[in-house]
Amino acid sequence: MRTFRRSITAGSVFGSRSTLTHHGRGGNLPYAVRPAGGLAARTGRRRTGAQVAAPRGAEANSALGFSAMAATNSPGTPSPHTRVEVLGNIGPNWFASVMGTGIVAVAGATLPVHVVGLRAFTQVVWVIAAALLLALIVLVGGHWLRHPTVARSHARNPQMAHFYGAAPMALMTVGAGAVLAGGPLIGERLAVDLDWVLWTAGTIGGLFTAVSIPFLMFTQHRVEPDAAFGGWLMPVVPPMVSAATGALLLPHMPAGSGRETMLYGCYAMFGLSFVASLNIIAMIWSRLVLYGTSGAARVPTLWIVLGPLGQSITAAGLLGAAAATGAVDHELAETMQAFAIIFGVPVWGFAMLWIALSTALTVRTLRRGMPFALTWWSLTFPVGTFVTGTSQLALHTHLPAFRVAAAAAYAGLLATWVLVAIRTVRGSLRGNLLNLPPSSAPVKASKDPVP
Repeated sequence: MRTFRRSITAGSVFGSRSTLTHHGRGGNLPYAVRPAGGLAARTGRRRTGAQVAAPRGAEANSALGFSAMAATNSPGTPSPHTRVEVLGNIGPNWFASVMGTGIVAVAGATLPVHVVGLRAFTQVVWVIAAALLLALIVLVGGHWLRHPTVARSHARNPQMAHFYGAAPMALMTVGAGAVLAGGPLIGERLAVDLDWVLWTAGTIGGLFTAVSIPFLMFTQHRVEPDAAFGGWLMPVVPPMVSAATGALLLPHMPAGSGRETMLYGCYAMFGLSFVASLNIIAMIWSRLVLYGTSGAARVPTLWIVLGPLGQSITAAGLLGAAAATGAVDHELAETMQAFAIIFGVPVWGFAMLWIALSTALTVRTLRRGMPFALTWWSLTFPVGTFVTGTSQLALHTHLPAFRVAAAAAYAGLLATWVLVAIRTVRGSLRGNLLNLPPSSAPVKASKDPVP
């Protein structure tokens, strides 16, 4: 057996220089991360991926199982990463890139202001999202079918398991984009049929994650008192996406009990997701108050809280509008439309508070050094749902203030999406985001010392 060593240099966020030692001949063997010059070199202990001991300043490395570091092999050292290993390192979190790209098209198509060229832009972005979704389904889904132990290992990983909710939301986001932006490209009939297929698959998958992942958390995952983070929302938000995107399909259903059942089913999923999300948001708030933020790479996940907030406003608005098309009697439809405003405006107010807090914490972390990781996609889809929710309020209230707010938020979404997309492509080409296996190590929260 031979041993070779690879050096990993982290930014200032890690607080120290670390060395990653790989023992053995193959590439799929345990890693041990230690501070350079530490005791690990003398003990000779081998650790599994779940037993990685990172220095406190290096907690971003294990955040959500995302790689936030740039790995380079020593001169003359053969790369231990095979194609199977690289695909195995691609977890369900990668579907967040489809969500973030697709929501740019959806939000642009529903924006309550006219912008020259916006329609063509949303069509191009939707095509990109659809192509990315297809590529991930073929590569990742195919790999999971051939190597089911990989999918099970992600589900048992308390940092990664929550992101199984990303795949259903990616399906439904692309499906909604087909109706809102893709119709002129592929035909309205095909766009609706495609949305039905993706919505059905996404809804089934989302209901499954909403039950199965919390069940694993309740029965198997070892959860620390300071473990709550935005990723916990990922498995329970898909039913809310089903409610919002299902409303787009209601006008394409024939009148009768089927359409009415669909409407009430969407409201049921609305409640399922919203109540579950409120519990998790309360735990995230509690963790921030009691323990502080947890890892630089995890800070962007605070923006995920905007997801259920913005998506619930969107769902309430779209369902209210769909009810007015004859799905229910006139009086009930008027009540549902009023609910879109009565519910939406207060939740929008809390969303603004969360944007202010998340912005302050993100800027604070950026100043100290926030390494790029796939968690940065948390800055896209949730903000996109805030745009769609604000657009719905603009349509229901007819207030110019909401139109301006929607346009401003969409401009911020575009800038963030371009930045994150470029960094993701660059990191993928360099291998930074693909070569390190997901970590299951807990990420400790901390606060600044009292001055």
